[in-house]
Amino acid sequence: MTSNVLVVGSGAREHALAWKLAQSPDAGDVFVAPGNAGTAAAATNLPIGVTDFDAILSAIREHSIDLTVVGPEDPLARGLADVLNEQGHAVFGPSMAGAQIESSKTWAKEIMRSRGVPSGDARSFDNLAAALDFIYDTPLPVVIKADGLAAGKGVVICHDRQEAEATVRAMLEGQMFGEAGGRILVEEFLTGMEMSLLAITDGTTVVPLLPACDYKPVGTGDTGPNTGGMGAYCPPAAGSPELIDKVLQTVVKPVLDEMRNRGISYRGVLYAGLILTASGPKVIEFNCRFGDPEIQVILPLLESDLLAVCSAVAAGELHTIPPLEWHAGASVGVVLAAGGYPGAYRSGDVISGLDQLPDGSPVFHAGTREVNGQQVTAGGRVLTAVGTGSTLREARDLAYRTADAVHFDGVYRREDIASREITS
Repeated sequence: MTSNVLVVGSGAREHALAWKLAQSPDAGDVFVAPGNAGTAAAATNLPIGVTDFDAILSAIREHSIDLTVVGPEDPLARGLADVLNEQGHAVFGPSMAGAQIESSKTWAKEIMRSRGVPSGDARSFDNLAAALDFIYDTPLPVVIKADGLAAGKGVVICHDRQEAEATVRAMLEGQMFGEAGGRILVEEFLTGMEMSLLAITDGTTVVPLLPACDYKPVGTGDTGPNTGGMGAYCPPAAGSPELIDKVLQTVVKPVLDEMRNRGISYRGVLYAGLILTASGPKVIEFNCRFGDPEIQVILPLLESDLLAVCSAVAAGELHTIPPLEWHAGASVGVVLAAGGYPGAYRSGDVISGLDQLPDGSPVFHAGTREVNGQQVTAGGRVLTAVGTGSTLREARDLAYRTADAVHFDGVYRREDIASREITS
């Protein structure tokens, strides 16, 4: 029996989801709302905003949608999954209460503390004077985070007191991140390698995906301000089965247990952003949805039927799905951004080379749209060029060859994605 699917979102994450869901033998019509120029080739775009819940409901009824997969965090934090569930529509994505794990870093810390989940020490502030007093009496470097949703950019690592004070003032006084920064978290700086573990769950059964590593700073060598992500690779050498099991037992399952104890429904993805410290893995953040750009490198390695998995999650029957199967090898994704990102950037530049890509290397669209038959830039992160291979080196070489084939005015990328894992 085929299923019609709606993917909510407009980025490269949603393009990758639509691309993979459409490969299912049980996939009927696949829709993306609102989508982009790339999703139009893998699915049918619907001109609906991600927080226009009435229009989403109308589209579900009009197109006989059997499953809705929510990509971005904002509609989840506003309660889209609750609205769809109340109307009897199957949805992959947690409730608004569950989405607080991402929409409030203070709440996430409370959940972690209640179950002893390893994480950095932190204090929460909405008072400028109290925050300033604290940062002048805490060890450096220090991490300052906007409490709410800031599109992956609400984290600043400060190496001196003046920078820390300026950041606190910019968030609390200057509304640097708007309402998201009305409360801040001042957190201990953790040292170690970063790794992301995304776990699919129906609130009880937990199934981990392959671990991945992403790159947040805009510049090669981890320089410059944080972005929504400039690339990723999968899997890292450090992501052993033993480590993954430890993270499940000490991080993911305790958090889900605590939410279930509070009566919170969580069906979707629980993303644990980790630092692999000398004393073991510690949490730096949680997300309530698929990571972007991590999922762009994870899904090309997934052999199992994503639609079957997501449908089982929505039905609370994840335990009925056989173990996930994966293609051998590795995957690397390189983000092609508009010049100036994450600051002011141009849009409307024509994209060329998408018809001259190396074989077997998907390019997932993020900030793109079609104008007069041409694909043009329409966002800060424009595309993710992905390469897979039997080794990480092969995957990386293909990803950069794919990136080389694409051009638009001002195109910018990091040159060191996955290089730390490759020895000469």
